[in-house]
Amino acid sequence: MQTVNIHEAKTHLSRLVDQAAKGEPFVIAKAGKPLVKVVALGSPAPGDAHRFGFMAGAISVPDDFDRMGEAEIDRLFGDGSE
Repeated sequence: MQTVNIHEAKTHLSRLVDQAAKGEPFVIAKAGKPLVKVVALGSPAPGDAHRFGFMAGAISVPDDFDRMGEAEIDRLFGDGSE
């Protein structure tokens, strides 16, 4: 992500805003210290972009999932004590 100082942001604000609107956010810093992040409206807010649970109700995991293929796995990778 691009970081610009305040003076550069004032000088190139129009170009920077156009880039942010196209999905390229930037950070404005003062004396090298980040102050604000500029993002396009409609961008997901931090914490809003969820991946976990996005298929809730679309799939199901069988109760014996952790034991599926157990015999085959033991045959292939077991210690041979059986």
